[in-house]
Amino acid sequence: MTRSATPRAATPRAASPTAASPTAASDHWSTLGLDSGADAAALKQAFRQQARRWHPDLNGNDPVAEERFKRVNEAYAVLSDPKRRMAWERGQGAGEPQSGNRDPFASGFPAFEDYLEALFGRTTAPSQGDDSDAEDEPQDDVAVTQAPPSPQPVQASADLESSVELTPEQALAGERLELALPDGTVVEVWTPPLAGDGWRLRLAGVAPGGADHFIQLRVRTAEGLRIDGLRVLYTLDLFPPAAALGCRAVVPTLQGDVQLTVPPGSSSGRLLRLRGRGLAHQGQRGDQLVEIRIVVPERLDDAEASLYRRLEQLAEQAEAEAEA
Repeated sequence: MTRSATPRAATPRAASPTAASPTAASDHWSTLGLDSGADAAALKQAFRQQARRWHPDLNGNDPVAEERFKRVNEAYAVLSDPKRRMAWERGQGAGEPQSGNRDPFASGFPAFEDYLEALFGRTTAPSQGDDSDAEDEPQDDVAVTQAPPSPQPVQASADLESSVELTPEQALAGERLELALPDGTVVEVWTPPLAGDGWRLRLAGVAPGGADHFIQLRVRTAEGLRIDGLRVLYTLDLFPPAAALGCRAVVPTLQGDVQLTVPPGSSSGRLLRLRGRGLAHQGQRGDQLVEIRIVVPERLDDAEASLYRRLEQLAEQAEAEAEA
C-alpha cells in the first residue's frame, strides 16, 4: 500500500542557479493504497479498510495513527467529491469542503462504528469471540448505493517516477537521497522520518516541462516484512482448512520467528496483532500486524473436490433453514 509524505528538506543542485526546490504534496490515491483512477466501489472499500486501520480508538490514541486517520479522511473527502477531486487533479488544491477549513476532529474522534454510520448510513456488526490481540477488517456485506464511475484523473504526460529501496533503519530515521534528472539536474531530498513501504514522494515541478517527479519508497525485508512507520506488516497465506479450523503458524518478525495462534473462522483480511514487535523510536514501540490471506489450491483431486461440494451443500442447507 502507498501513502504520501513530505520531504524534510529538498535542495536542488544544478548548473542553472534558478532551479526550483522540489516540494511534496499529498497524494490521496496513495494514502488510500489505490492506483489513480480506481472506481467508486474500490475507493469506498479502500477507505473503510484504511479508516479502520488508523482510527485512534483502535490504536490506543497513538498520535501517529491520528495523523494518518486525518489523511485518510481528507483523501476520501476529496476523491469522493467530483468537484474537489477535479480541482486537486488539476493542481488547484483540494477545493473547499462545504464545512470550510474547520478541522472535523478538533473536538475529538468519534467511535469507529458511529463514524462509518455517519458516512454510509449503516455500519457492520462487531465480530464475536475475538481475542484482544486480533483485529478484523470490515465485512464486505454492507449494502451501499454505488456512485457513478468517476472521471479518469488528469495526468501530466511528462510525469516521471523512480523507485528507491530503504532499510528499516533508514526509513525510521530519514535518509538523504540524490536524484539525477534527465536534463542533468541533481536534486537532493530527505525522506521523512517514520516513512513506510509504498510511500510516494512528490517533487513538484522538477521534471522537464514543469512536470512532477515521484519517488516510490520500498521498505521491505528478505522475509517479506513491510515497514510502515513504527508498524511492521506481514501477509500470512493459509489454506481454507487452516483458516476455518484455526492453527499455529510460524511468522517472521524483526526479532526472529515466532509462533502465532490463528483463531478459528479467520477470513481473508483479518488482522492479528503481535504487540511490541515493531520498530522503536523515541520511547515508543510499534506492533506487527499479520494479515490473513486465504489461498485456494489451483488443482483439487477428486476427494478434495468432493469435500468442497459437501461444504457447499451444507451451506445451502443452512441458508434454507434460516429463511424458513
